[in-house]
Amino acid sequence: MTGFVPASADRFGTAFVESVDPGSGRLAPRAAPETDAPVLSLDGDWRFRWCAGLHDLTDGFEAPGFDASAWDTLAVPSMWQMHDLDGAAPYGKPQYTNISYPFPVDPPRVPDANPTGEYRRTFTLPAEWPATGRTVLRFEGVDSAFAVWVNGVLLGDGKGSRLPTEFDATDHLRAGENTVAVRVHQWSAGSYLEDQDMWWLSGIFRPVSLLHRPEGGIEDVFVHADYDHRTGRGALRVEAPEGARVTVPELGIDIAAGETARVAVEPWTAETPRLYDAEVATATERVRLRIGFRTVAVEDGVLKVNGRRILLRGVNRHEWDPDDGRTLSVETMRRDLEVMKRHNVNAVRTSHYPPDRRFLDLCDEIGVWVIDECDLETHGFDLSSWRDNPAKDPVWREAFLDRMARMVERDKNHPSVIMWSLGNECREGENLEAMAAWTKDRDPARPVHYECDLEARYTDIWSRMYVPHDELERIGRREEDRCEDPVNDERRRSLPFILCEYAHAMGNGPGGLSDYQALFERYPRLQGGFIWEWIDHGVRRRTEDGREWFAYGGDFGEPLHDGNFVADGLVFPDRTPSPGLLEYKKVIEPVKIRIDPEAATVSVANGYDFLDTAHLRFAWRLEDDGDPVADGVLDVPVTAAGEATVADWPEALAKAAASPSEGERWLTVSAHLAADTAWGEAGLELAWGQAPLSAPQPTRRGPLAAPVQTADRIVLGEAEFDGRGRLTSLGGIEMTGPRLDVWRAPTDNDRVAWGMLDLASKWRGRGLALDRLEHRTLAVEAGADELVVTTRLAAAGADTAIGAVYRWRADASDRIWLTVEVAPEGRWEVPLPRLGLRLAVPKDLDQVEWFGGGPGEAYADTRAAARVGRFRSTVADLQTPYVFPQENGSRIDVRWATLSGGGRTLGFLGDPTFALTVRPWTSEDLDEAKHPHELVERGELYVNVDAALHGMGSASCGPGVQPQYQLEARATAFTVGISAAAGR
Repeated sequence: MTGFVPASADRFGTAFVESVDPGSGRLAPRAAPETDAPVLSLDGDWRFRWCAGLHDLTDGFEAPGFDASAWDTLAVPSMWQMHDLDGAAPYGKPQYTNISYPFPVDPPRVPDANPTGEYRRTFTLPAEWPATGRTVLRFEGVDSAFAVWVNGVLLGDGKGSRLPTEFDATDHLRAGENTVAVRVHQWSAGSYLEDQDMWWLSGIFRPVSLLHRPEGGIEDVFVHADYDHRTGRGALRVEAPEGARVTVPELGIDIAAGETARVAVEPWTAETPRLYDAEVATATERVRLRIGFRTVAVEDGVLKVNGRRILLRGVNRHEWDPDDGRTLSVETMRRDLEVMKRHNVNAVRTSHYPPDRRFLDLCDEIGVWVIDECDLETHGFDLSSWRDNPAKDPVWREAFLDRMARMVERDKNHPSVIMWSLGNECREGENLEAMAAWTKDRDPARPVHYECDLEARYTDIWSRMYVPHDELERIGRREEDRCEDPVNDERRRSLPFILCEYAHAMGNGPGGLSDYQALFERYPRLQGGFIWEWIDHGVRRRTEDGREWFAYGGDFGEPLHDGNFVADGLVFPDRTPSPGLLEYKKVIEPVKIRIDPEAATVSVANGYDFLDTAHLRFAWRLEDDGDPVADGVLDVPVTAAGEATVADWPEALAKAAASPSEGERWLTVSAHLAADTAWGEAGLELAWGQAPLSAPQPTRRGPLAAPVQTADRIVLGEAEFDGRGRLTSLGGIEMTGPRLDVWRAPTDNDRVAWGMLDLASKWRGRGLALDRLEHRTLAVEAGADELVVTTRLAAAGADTAIGAVYRWRADASDRIWLTVEVAPEGRWEVPLPRLGLRLAVPKDLDQVEWFGGGPGEAYADTRAAARVGRFRSTVADLQTPYVFPQENGSRIDVRWATLSGGGRTLGFLGDPTFALTVRPWTSEDLDEAKHPHELVERGELYVNVDAALHGMGSASCGPGVQPQYQLEARATAFTVGISAAAGR
């Protein structure tokens, strides 16, 4: 690192914002642990003026005597574009791009239209504020470039939005009232380094404080707390000013800074986040630390912590709040981590910038592995073939190094941080290599990560994103394609591999998680990965009548945007878990439970890296057709990490399992927290397994009724048909259909393909036109015991079609049975979206009960979390409110289902199973809507009874649907029973 540039009073305007220099007048980066020295928060209401650009700045606004009483009031921290979006939006609006810069790419120049925020506030220096030492003004985060004055004197300026900046204000403060003024520019040369697939927002968005720095105090500390798993002893050494003492009372440590103490300790891991309270003291200052002993190393081609391989069950986490943008409260941060842990997530990649430092305090406390990523991405240069990419330009070297140093120095004492990441999607260049070299020299105890170092020339972990399953398996076997350089090739094959991004959680999906996890668990080299991403970045809005919705790119009139690609999280904008998060929880569950009915045993494989199963309680539950039969506790021996055990069924279970059953009997065994933790209450289910103990009973069908045909209708049992063979009522319940349905409202993974696999366009294309098929009746024949209706589905202009023969029968129990024989015609080169039946029924049948997979939605490749049981729901609660409307809500493996209301019941019976969807709108309505609040309930309910649906995949940014989950267009048949009584 070279020295910092001193402040200069003439650094302002265009020269400042377009300078590649990272800042002036700043203090050297450092850690800032909790201290007993005085601290004064400057958070709160500031006077604020929004300026349209550099031509609109307020002359002399920094002067103490300037009258800003007519200015607006704005909270600090906050982001100014998030203010009053349903009203006047006086400070501009958010704009979203994924890759493209929202300004002409002409580095380091930025537009003349450069919105600028001018901030002022006065504060009173407390009377007891020490007169000796220094006083530092600290900004935790300002987007994107800013200059700061105290009492009219320029202290300096800075860039690097998600990084702290400190200035020495000592000589310019006075007793009593003081004035601080800050000018923040939305665009600067630094914006070229901050193209991180998120909303472009501005302001002082993290806390601001005034810190006293006493003479002889502790400017910085660097904790080295290693753990030797062979001896169980920790080694503690703390770099601190000469003369400082380091004490850890619980361990009996009292040593001088720089000395090493070796004592028996409990190690820190993400599963056992053991922290020791420590203090570093001089005569004038005491700082408090929470120390975790752990050692991170790459050994034998595997990433290890404390001598053991770890498996990362991770998420990428942008900072986001639907009301406040990237300004988050500690309560929100804690809630995020608690929800992660309750869903078995054990790792976070801080994509693509360091988080609020308080988040890392919580990671230390709650227990999460962290890849701490630098505030750096230049992805927009990809659109110009990486010409002028700052990563390769020596002019930008200092800015790159500065950002890395500020992250490392701030976060170096966090045990949760096990890797440093250089940034994201900057391609390659000498500046990145310099960052890696500096980091390894400063902190050799942590590996360096960077995904774009494809040959791993200067990183310690080989990392990629969105690798298809088949290629991932080759990597797991260390049989990947060779590097151009044989030396690099040999080194890369010796490294562990992680997927820093995979399984793009955009809309309905992601699919294929179970297949990824199987590879992670099979090959030691594959050490897991990070789902993209944690949260949908929807901006909360409300309609005039008060209904809530969430905006995405383009909803604010941006001329350049990337639509709803910003809504790609495992939780919705309001932090409600999505079906994708529930699926992920099941896929990555830390213990695997297998039931062997023949041997009457339950095997438990402990997938934790360090933790035994003493913290878990195991329970069993027996059900017949979803009705409870018996339940109890399962005594499972405490099982060490990485080991497995087998438990015999308890006597009560064996006896209940042997009792007669007329239905389908299922045994469920689940693992729950035995006691409260920092993130979950006792009883929280973390894992489960299921097995059938009896096969489903065959459906009994009595004698068949004969169809009766009149001039304008056909009667078959309780069913009435019109002259064209269309069902119009059953048992007095009017309905339309059922008709063969092969269409679904395309999901994000169907339609947003970024050049990969745009299925939706092919489905809509002239050759198929599945979204506008027309049904033509070819023949209606009433036989001795069945009604046969022959049809053909085709679209105008299409050269393909689907032949469908409906065979209707009625049995003595007043149930009608429909068998549909399907025969595609023509050339089909893509899979079908769905294959099933759609019918419309009265709207009051809005109470749904079913026996099958549930309770949530599931599809062919997102079905791990669907357990067999008996479930109830309203139609409204069956809908999944994806930010962008699309296919959703299907329940899988349904044996029977009923829709009831208004004193009536309509039942469906599978032969053997079907997938069920019930909506107050059609698939076409879903397809047309751009936001959920645009969906208008119709006067009917629309029921899909599907034989199969195409999988979800992850093609919005990743692999498409695996072959085994694709719905091929081929001749087939399926059967369903319908009655105007119970569904069983």
